[in-house]
Amino acid sequence: MSHESHDPHHDDHHGHEPGRGHEHGHEHGHEGSALSEMDLRVRALESLLVEKGYVDPQALDVLIDTYEHQVGPRNGARVVARAWHDPAYRAWLLEDATAAIASLGYSGRGGEHMVVLANTPHVHNMVVCTLCSCYPWPVLGLPPSWYKSAPYRSRAVIDPRGVLKEFGFELPDHVEFRVWDSTSEMRYLVLPMRPEGTGDWSEDALAELVTRDSMIGTGLPRSPDTAQGARP
Repeated sequence: MSHESHDPHHDDHHGHEPGRGHEHGHEHGHEGSALSEMDLRVRALESLLVEKGYVDPQALDVLIDTYEHQVGPRNGARVVARAWHDPAYRAWLLEDATAAIASLGYSGRGGEHMVVLANTPHVHNMVVCTLCSCYPWPVLGLPPSWYKSAPYRSRAVIDPRGVLKEFGFELPDHVEFRVWDSTSEMRYLVLPMRPEGTGDWSEDALAELVTRDSMIGTGLPRSPDTAQGARP
């Protein structure tokens, strides 16, 4: 039987809780999906601020581009790919993630401590923030709406297998689940298992296989057979 465990390391030093999200499983941010209530509110607020002259649309575009392309999942993918490709870096990452990640130029503005959790054939790690939405912005960018939603924050702890099933995959019963609770001081990044058949792949090619959800623990890396343009 599997064993679900929850890391008790959590404190009360969180930021303000974001607006109420929708049921997890319906907001994965896929192109063409219906906008969530939160997305509609944000767009309406943005339009109002632009109309009143409080926000420069170009400055807003630069900010969004920064978090999507410079401070986003691509950074985390580089960290994971380096760990897959370089055993020495992997060891350093698991021992002192904050320093290892900073060595690639990614570090938090608030001095958050980073911990990297390695998935294995016997252990699967998943990250949540039960009180608000603490999230490793430097390596994952902006948190998805489902990560901030109350259903995910509660169900990830009490029913992690059910949550993963809604994301579209299941793990064998013998795999142990470990759910880690992020705080404003402690942020987590999951190191997914390297896909089979990538032994001769370059670091750049490996990075194309890493997904945001796989670094949260709610997904898996892309399959080498399905990743477009990733082969070396």
